[in-house]
This record gives sequence, structure tokens and C-alpha cells, in this order.
Amino acid sequence: MAGQQFQYDDSGNTFFYFLTSFVGLIVIPATYYLWPRDQNAEQLRLKSLRRVHGRCLWYRLRLMKSQQSIVPTLKKAALLFGWAVFLLLAYKVSKLDREYQEYNPYEVLNLDPGALLSEIKKQYRVLSLKYHPDKGGDEATFMRIAKAYAALTNEQSRQNWEIYGNPDGPGATSFGIALPAWIVDQKNSMLVLLVYGLAFMVILPVVVGTWWYRSIRYSGDQILINTTQLFMHFMYKTPNMNMKRLVMVLTAAFEFDPRSNKEATIRPTDNIEVPQLIRELGNINVKKKEPPFCYPYSLKARVLVLAHLARMDVSEELEEDQRFVGRKSPALLQEMINVGCQLTMMANSRGGFHAPRLITIENCMKLTQMIVQGLQESKSPLLQLPHFEEEHLRYCISKKYKVRSLQDLVSLKDSDRRSMLRFLGEEKYDEVMAVLGSFPHITMDTKLQVLDDEDSNNITAGSIVTVTVTLTRKRMADMFEKEQEATPCGGEEATTTEEAQGDASKAKNKVWQNKNKGTKKAAKSKKKKLTKKKATPAPAKTKQANGNVAGNEVVAASTTTAAAAKEDEDDVSDKGSESDEGEANKDSPSERDEDSDKQSDTEVDEMAGDDEEEWEALQQSIQRRERALLETKSKVTHPVYSLYFPEEKQEWWWLYIADRRDQTLVSMPYHVCTLKDTEEVELKFPAPSKTGNYQYSVILRSDSYLGLDQIKPLKLEVHEAKAMMDNHPQWDIPDTEEEDEEQEDSDGIEESEDDDEDND
Repeated sequence: MAGQQFQYDDSGNTFFYFLTSFVGLIVIPATYYLWPRDQNAEQLRLKSLRRVHGRCLWYRLRLMKSQQSIVPTLKKAALLFGWAVFLLLAYKVSKLDREYQEYNPYEVLNLDPGALLSEIKKQYRVLSLKYHPDKGGDEATFMRIAKAYAALTNEQSRQNWEIYGNPDGPGATSFGIALPAWIVDQKNSMLVLLVYGLAFMVILPVVVGTWWYRSIRYSGDQILINTTQLFMHFMYKTPNMNMKRLVMVLTAAFEFDPRSNKEATIRPTDNIEVPQLIRELGNINVKKKEPPFCYPYSLKARVLVLAHLARMDVSEELEEDQRFVGRKSPALLQEMINVGCQLTMMANSRGGFHAPRLITIENCMKLTQMIVQGLQESKSPLLQLPHFEEEHLRYCISKKYKVRSLQDLVSLKDSDRRSMLRFLGEEKYDEVMAVLGSFPHITMDTKLQVLDDEDSNNITAGSIVTVTVTLTRKRMADMFEKEQEATPCGGEEATTTEEAQGDASKAKNKVWQNKNKGTKKAAKSKKKKLTKKKATPAPAKTKQANGNVAGNEVVAASTTTAAAAKEDEDDVSDKGSESDEGEANKDSPSERDEDSDKQSDTEVDEMAGDDEEEWEALQQSIQRRERALLETKSKVTHPVYSLYFPEEKQEWWWLYIADRRDQTLVSMPYHVCTLKDTEEVELKFPAPSKTGNYQYSVILRSDSYLGLDQIKPLKLEVHEAKAMMDNHPQWDIPDTEEEDEEQEDSDGIEESEDDDEDND
């Protein structure tokens, strides 16, 4: 009976197959993921950004790093070495002889398959004389020849060869283990056990444990759990947090503590340089004894943040620490905003404590802008531009120009702008305009509705309101072109509207402002005129003795222009003629029925059209949500122009709805990280439980630029909720249908009885 045999690879052939496969499984994926990306592409990208971002700190650091870094070279060398080993092993495997081949006695005897018996005997005699041990031949070769001769001449051996592939019959199944035999050699047993013990009982548990204990210290956003708890404690303790307190809480994060983060450092020179910076900065609450604000790491981080906002020069060692604090701060402030939103939701659902005030969350957003741009809260947004200093602002805020914001600077005529910025010179002026042209200009459109409801435009108490905000991002350079093209036309339109309204004191709208206001007002006025015209009753008619119908004269109450009055008179005369025809045909009932049928048909068609539109809008909303769940958009949008931020920052935004009167959040801030050109965001919130009119604000805030925030009013009219219907119309069955069903049942029973009688 055949058995099983396990044998180790003494020659090492199968071990090379295993080793080649193992090295290939490592080298091929590592090359795909770790091979340095095309450095030329990165150099070209940096070259394209040079004109605008050439003075930025992050740009200079990136350029220096790409020129001095040897990490890509080391990665390439390691991967090339791995490929060399893989190719060497593959070449060695290709040269290995096959040990296990199919047994063929014809090949052993050097005969063609199907040779005759006489030829087999003749060849056997020739080979026997040559390889017989008594004749000086090789004994092993002679044994193979004898075995092959028996397989071809002996009936039993031939049958075993044909069935089992071996003249000796079925043999033991052998399994080769792709490991060298020296591994199981008794001499090396202690060494092998030691290696196995170190690998699987020491190294592997230590690596897994280190990774596990390090990962559980961080949240999903790679923020220390202790830092999140710290933020939650102080935001709960101080719901209304000013900017000074906020900086203290931010810099108390455990990311800046060397005991919790190895990247943070405390240097011996800090005892000399930090107090010197404190004296230059002034009052920063050094004597505050509340932990952790009094700890050395927190005090140092606070001093570095305040020095960064004041754009103060620090030593090289402190500058490195300052860059580390600056890189970490935006993510920490985003975590602080998330904590504030969690506390707000807890306060709304449970009650029992005060939620953080809106000013606290907005201060977090504003502090992010300040850190990215390296500006204090009270400074002008114009200082974000290159070559602008404090002494230059007096040219901008003069009575002639009154430029206090970036939008004011954009709205100026090119000649006035050049005249105001003549202190820069031609080359610097072009650079400032290039930078200003790269800044974002966002237009925000809102749509208010209640999804999954029969009447999506009717907001009832307690319903879930959806505000769809469409953000369109353009560059300020586009506004320059529009300003140059639209200035004459816009001036003429403004003057005509001022003359028509008799209000010559109103100023013209600036280009960066929303130009749709005038068109929206005109559309509203047209709608009001149309509704008034529709609601105006037909002039009263009196029949005279001769049978003629006389209509009363229509007098216009107030008209803005003579043309508008003429249009009103024409409309009224048309209505009068229609009413005359209607009264003349009043006595024909068939025509009245036809008119009523047509009117009902048109109403049904309008309702069906509205339902189809609502259904299509609902389906589009559902598809949009599904795409948002499945798609993974890149968070790389547009690089931010920041003179003093040490890392390349992408342009992101916060979008939320707030009640600025009560200083509360209505919807949680949505972090828009994928706005390249156009982005659509849905903000949901429950409508107030009481009916009435509410005034909210849709707020868009940048996390990178100062002075580009937008606030758009949102009016909410809440009606009473509809009463729940006990019996919905679709479940009501008319009495006639019930009678018909009963009649059908009774007819069926009678028919069955008749059939039974017939069968009987």
C-alpha cells in the first residue's frame, strides 16, 4: 500500500523557488508604492507657482528640501537592489535541472517509442556490454537499463508502468518542503529554536503592541485623545471664549509636550530666549497659575504663536520650533471646532449645560486664518499681500480712496489703483496684482426646501429643513476683467435707476458685490405687478336700456412712468373685453361646462407637472448623496498664498447656518475641502417648534484668508404642522367597490352551487 513521505530540500532547488516567489511578492508592490514620483513634474509644478508664491515661506522650504533631500535616492537604490536579487534568483531557478521527470523506458534505452521487441533486445545487449559492472561499466546506469528492459519485455512490469508510471508499481507519495535540510539538523536545533523564539515571541509581539498602544492614543484625525479631552474640558468650562483665552487653550495641547510627542523639544537655550520674547511681546498672562497654562511647554508654544502673529524675528532654534507649532495649529483648531459642535449637539439634545457660544467657534476659525497668514486680529487684511507694510496703509485708507479690504482694492479702477500704489514701483505692483488675482472669489447661491415632503416649499414646525448651497469659485483676476468691462454699463444702469426712483444719493454697487440684487428686485417688482393685475377685479358692467354694456372707467392709483400706466390700461381694456364676451355668453350652459372642464384639466396638468418636478428633484438629490458616498474627491484644491506659514496649505472653507441674534449654531459647520470650481453642499437642521418668521444667516468662512468671509441672510417662515390623518384617502374603499366585490363573491358561490347540481 502506498504511503506518504516528507523530505526536506537537500539540494536547495525547491527552496530557491520559494525564495524567488517571496522576494517577488515584496519587491513588486514596494516598487509601485514607494518608487519616488517624477521629480521633474514636481519641479515643473513649483516653477509654475513661482510667480505668485515665490516669496512664501513654504515655497522656499519646499524648494530647498527638493534640492537637498537624499531620501528619493536611497529609495531608488533599495528598490534597485531588491530587483537585482529577484532577477538573480529567477535566473538561478531557470538553470536548475528538473529532478522529477516522467519515467520513459524508451528514453533510457535510446529507442524510439513503439520499437519492436527484437530492437529492444538488441539494444539491451549492446548497452549491457557497455555498462555491465563486470565490464567496467557504471552499476547505477546498468540498473536503470535493466529496469527499462523489464518494463518493455515483462508483462507485469509493462502493466505497472502504463498504469502507475513506474515498473515497480505504486510507490509512496513524496512531498518536498522548500526549506534546506540543515534547518532540521540536530546540530542546529538550538539555533533554529532561538531564532523562532525571538521572531515570534519577542519581536512580533513588541512591534504589534507598540503600534497598538501608539494608535489608541490618537483619534481618527491623528489628534491625541488627551488633547481632545483637554479642549472639551475648557470649552465646557468657558462657553464664551475670547481670542486671548483661545490661544492659551490651543497652546496647552499635548502635541507640544515632549512627554507626549517626540517631535516637540525643550531646549536648554529656552530659559534665555523665551523670557526675552515675553518681554518684547508684553502682557501674555505669564503669572497665570492654572495648569496646564503654567507648564513650560505651554508657555513656550504660546510665546511662539504670538510671535508668529506679530511677525517677530526669532533665533534659528526657536524658528524651527515655531514652524512645528504652526504646522500643528490648524488641525488642532479644527479639532476644537469639532468639540464645540459636539457640545452644542449634546446641549440641544440633553440640556443641562450651556453650549459654546457662536463667538467661540468663530474665534477658532478666525485664529486659523490668523495663523496661516501670520497676522494679528486687529491688522488689516491688506497685509496678506507682498510688499505691504504698516506704513503703506495710510495711502490706502486716505479720504480719496478709502481702501480697507481686498474687495475695495479689487473694485478700484486700474488707474486709481496704480496711483494709490505708486510707492511700490512697476515690478512690485505687477507682483501684487498677480497675487491678488490668485485670491478666491466665491459666489454663494442658496435654495431652501423640505425634502421627502409633499409640499417641499412649505416649512412646518419640527420638519427637517435642507438648505442646498452652491459654491462657485473664481479668481479675483476674473473680477478685474469684469470691472473693466462692466464699469460704463453699470454706471449708466445705476444712473437710470436712480433717476427713475428719484433717489440720486444712492451709491453704485461695487463689482465684487452681488450684482444680482438689482435683477432680483426688478423680478420681484414684476411679480408684484403681475399678482396685482391678476387680483384686480373686472370693471363692473351695467346694462343700459338699449342693451349695450357699459364698463366703468379704470383709474390708475399710482404709476412710476407713463409707459407703465399705458400697459396697465391696455391690460384692463383686454380684461374688460374678455369679461364682455363672458357675460354675453353667460346664458349657454354647455360652454360654461366646457370652460370648467378645461380649467380643471389645466389645473390637473399643472399639479402633475409640479409633482414630476419634485420627484425629479428628489431623485437627483438621492443620486447626489449616493455619488458623494461612493466618490472620494481629492482634497487638493488651490495652494494658499501665505507669506509666513511653513507648510503648503490647501484652500478650504467652513459653511454653516447660525442665528447671530441668539449667538447659536443652527447647523453644524461643514468643512468644504473639495472646492476647486463648483461644489454643492446640503445643510440640514430641524425647523423651530414654534410658528413665525425667523432670520438666520448662511455663513462661509475661509480657513486660510482674512477678509474673504461671506454672510448671506436666510429667512425662514414656519407654519403649523399638518394634523395626522387617521384614515388616509388611499386606504378608503368606496362603498360601490365593496358592493361589487360582495356581488362577485355571491355570484361565484351561486355558480358553484349550480355546477354541483349539474354534476349530481
